[in-house]
Amino acid sequence: MNKLVLGNLLHRPVRTVIGIFAVAVEVVMILSIVGIFIGQVSHSRDQTSGIGADLIVRPPNTSFISGMAGAPVPAKIAPVLAKLPHVSVATPVIQDFSLAGSPEIIWGIDYATFNALKPFVFIAGGPFQAPNDVIVDDVFARADGGHHVGQTILIKNHPFRICGIVEHGRGGRKFLPIHTLGAMVGNPDNASQFYLRSDKVENQELIRQEILNTPGLGQYQVQTLQEALSQMTPEHLPGFNAALRSVIGIAVIVGFIVVFQTMYTAVMERTREIGILKSLGASRSYIANVVLREAALISILGILLGIGLTYMLKIGLNYKFPTLPFPVSLGWRINATLIAFTGAILGALYPALKAARKDPIDALAYE
Repeated sequence: MNKLVLGNLLHRPVRTVIGIFAVAVEVVMILSIVGIFIGQVSHSRDQTSGIGADLIVRPPNTSFISGMAGAPVPAKIAPVLAKLPHVSVATPVIQDFSLAGSPEIIWGIDYATFNALKPFVFIAGGPFQAPNDVIVDDVFARADGGHHVGQTILIKNHPFRICGIVEHGRGGRKFLPIHTLGAMVGNPDNASQFYLRSDKVENQELIRQEILNTPGLGQYQVQTLQEALSQMTPEHLPGFNAALRSVIGIAVIVGFIVVFQTMYTAVMERTREIGILKSLGASRSYIANVVLREAALISILGILLGIGLTYMLKIGLNYKFPTLPFPVSLGWRINATLIAFTGAILGALYPALKAARKDPIDALAYE
């Protein structure tokens, strides 16, 4: 049977290749959107955990996504927070999401207080010396052929001089003076949120209550770092599940239709062959098994090709956008495999049943 299956697929190589590529496209669509979306969230989690803060204070009605756009609250709240009992450091930051080039989050920081959370480890250069200075991490410094201290780069279409290169893992890739980034987003004296470090971890709840009891801050969101990190998941990413379901649905439909068309056409073309097999004693299950095995082989080859193309896409994106995280996890490789294989088998199910029901006499008389 396996020789028969392989011979049938090789007899129409173009149609077989089209079916394989359809399944491969299905796999690439699933893995690419999952990789990019989850990569952004995972990267944000990792970077946030390395800041050195214990608590995050955000304006009302914001999330870790909406807090990455604009600067809605006065930065002068930071000194007020710093004076509360058990607060060792309070620093204002601006997080501005930029789509210029590769998607990234630009950080505006007050260097003295942000560095007090957890000191930067400089590989080259040093702190800000002028308003148009930028600190970059070592990952960005290695991208695009390399960057060095003293080099001028464009951020949001403005020139900035690299004054320092630091080890990665401190929130972002690029850090500007908070006043400079605030002016660029239209709020020079504001911030997006505040990071706090407590004198002792066990005092975090006391700090939270102090903030909520402070006049003017009662509506603010106060989260421990662990609480904030627990929300940085795809489930809390607005529209992620809807987008993922839509892409998977489109991918499954594409794979289903192409496999259905491939196998249905193959069955129609091999009507006399099916008649001969039945006249020789082949059962309905045998005929259906042949068709389903062909579809299974097409789907397996397509899945392998799709995973390979995804890794090629990952290499290409890493070369073009080195700072863009694009993980391809084992779990989602398995999910994509199951989804694509199931779609292919469902697409071949009707052609298989149609082939199995053919009357051998009518099949032998078919022209």
